[in-house]
Amino acid sequence: MRKLTTVLDIQKMYQQGEKITVLTAYDYPLARIMDQAGIDMILVGDSAGSVVAGYDNTLPVTMDEMIYHTRAVMRANQGALVIADMPFLSYQIDVRDACLNAGRLVKEAGAHAVKLEGGENVSATISAIVNMDVPVVAHIGLTPQSIHRMGGYRVQGRREEQARQLLADAKAVAAAGAFALVLEGIPADLAREITDTIDIPTIGIGAGVHCSGQVLVVHDILGLCEKYSPKFVKVYADLAPLIKDAVSRYIEEVKNGSFPGEEHSF
Repeated sequence: MRKLTTVLDIQKMYQQGEKITVLTAYDYPLARIMDQAGIDMILVGDSAGSVVAGYDNTLPVTMDEMIYHTRAVMRANQGALVIADMPFLSYQIDVRDACLNAGRLVKEAGAHAVKLEGGENVSATISAIVNMDVPVVAHIGLTPQSIHRMGGYRVQGRREEQARQLLADAKAVAAAGAFALVLEGIPADLAREITDTIDIPTIGIGAGVHCSGQVLVVHDILGLCEKYSPKFVKVYADLAPLIKDAVSRYIEEVKNGSFPGEEHSF
């Protein structure tokens, strides 16, 4: 049985220069496999809305859905630190709602930490949640809950004023008490500057190699998401054709009567 990874372990890895590994999970089977493989942190992302539920974006995802997915992951997990995403409208209205919803993800779902998107604009919210003793991961750059403002999934921080703001955002969330920071869809040089400037680990997704760790959506690395193919994704196993072939053979054998065979019958 793995020893449970804690926030203190992540901080120790960061201080020792060890890269931090993160993947998303939304269900029991995949969470069990990646935990057994030794992943450091599991993110129960609101990306479940896109890769599991088939939504066009993450905005429709609800608190109840996040609690459901987090519970499933927690039943499988033994050693990874599990972070639950706070979905759209669960923290943007006021600090009280944010604290209540963060507490629900810990109390009802069992998460070890929560993640929310935003920089300076949510620093007070991060501070309030941290003051409840709920660890927080911040998330800046390409923030999927802001796609309408950004005009879609666009790289952020290429313009000088954007880069300055992202650096200010990183400093603000670190000062507010976040224990890690996701950097999504920003130039590698900017990610390196942010990583060198703040004293908490940065977790990159489309942010280059200089971050303290990396995160990807598990369905992307397994070739199971056909809706999107971001440049930063590497497919480590193309499972979609294998699954399709298995289903096709099952259909064929049921149709021709060769399944179930005698060995599958009582």
